[in-house]
Amino acid sequence: MNAKSRRDFIKKLGIGTAALTVGADIIDHHPALAFSAKSYRNIIGANERIQLATIGVNSRGSSMSGTFAKQKNATVACICDVDERAIPKAMKRVAEAGQSNTPRAEKDLRKVLEDKSIDAIYTATPDHWHAPLTIMACQAGKHVYVEKPMAHNPAEGEMAVAAARKYNRVVQMGAQRRSAPTLTKGIELLHQGIIGKVYMAKTWYTNTRKETFLKLGTVPSWLDYDLWQGPAPRVPYKDGLIHYDWHWFWHWGTGEALNNGTHEVDVARWGLGVDFPTRVSSIGGRYQFQDDWETPDTQVVTLEYPTATLIWENRSCNGRQVEGLERGVIFYGDKGSLDTGEDAYKIYDLQGKLIKEEKSTSANEGLAGRNTASPSLGMDSLHAADFLNAIKNNRQPNCDIELGYKSTVAMLLGNISWRVGRDLRIDPKNGHIVGDAEAEKLWSRSYEPGWEPKI
Repeated sequence: MNAKSRRDFIKKLGIGTAALTVGADIIDHHPALAFSAKSYRNIIGANERIQLATIGVNSRGSSMSGTFAKQKNATVACICDVDERAIPKAMKRVAEAGQSNTPRAEKDLRKVLEDKSIDAIYTATPDHWHAPLTIMACQAGKHVYVEKPMAHNPAEGEMAVAAARKYNRVVQMGAQRRSAPTLTKGIELLHQGIIGKVYMAKTWYTNTRKETFLKLGTVPSWLDYDLWQGPAPRVPYKDGLIHYDWHWFWHWGTGEALNNGTHEVDVARWGLGVDFPTRVSSIGGRYQFQDDWETPDTQVVTLEYPTATLIWENRSCNGRQVEGLERGVIFYGDKGSLDTGEDAYKIYDLQGKLIKEEKSTSANEGLAGRNTASPSLGMDSLHAADFLNAIKNNRQPNCDIELGYKSTVAMLLGNISWRVGRDLRIDPKNGHIVGDAEAEKLWSRSYEPGWEPKI
């Protein structure tokens, strides 16, 4: 779907989404719309709705369970998590969204995949599960909405793309900005030359994360730790790892580069119109604390593409904003620049004078860049609706898995460059590392026997 058709689609979609999520302020001015969310959802027959399972619902997945429950053409039929404490919280989100029937609870995702009544899955599991679960779901005939990054390493990312194609499944990566209407318009203007030839994009992310220490512990009674590990080779349980700080350890996570950088780099790559880089470099380190983090808290990744340069700057432990934003994207061209990062954009001339600005069409819709559950409920809803519409119409979604892979592998290559301590030469046709045997070893990973992903 090109930028124009995407924008036209989400304009039409926005009407349904607005009606679906009628707020108190609208009802106050339009009493005729004062029906409950539950009664609105039930206008469409249950048999016409996509039966969806949400997997991994501790934080982000809980929020998205509610988001999918609000969609008029979907039913959250099953909620799955290895942490039995997380399931009731997600159930509550679904009920609050107006869904009348209660989803069934499941602890083992393999049983979800065996359920032939489930049409699609949403997953917010840890990174090491993203691609293997996507592959397994495609094989089981399910469509997939997988959160970013869509892979823990490039090899399994390629396999996930191949699985989506082989089994003809709709697979959407959670890059919500691809479904943001105002941003889509800004990207289209960029492609039309509003700032001339675009030759560089700068992206960034900032936060004030604290130190992390892990210690050997006893597996809690509420957790299926073996299934949490899944495809990852087995290691002893440690307190402090679950449910968030696994991000900073290579065995399960991909660091801030993929945890947050994927979002901005995806927008930058979209605007630049580039696929795979020709050279990748990364510098940085763990500077703020002397703790157990393995990934850098400060990192600069430079991606050189055939026609442009893309830079991502990360400061996980120093929250000073850039251009007044916690996270964002700036495109530079020979006639000016375009700033974005949310469902809005600003255009400046070469002297830095603001010449055009357009904000989100949704009231009170901003971007809470450090909110791990949902930086933007509005963009979440539009992206979920696009996924469901793609299933209904047998088309590729706004952030099809192949687009998601190209953005994911860019940052994975940045991490590989940092880990080996040197620049990488890349084949721009497929993103593969050229002439560096040590770096190529990090293209894939080892798996727990019996859990190796296969197509």
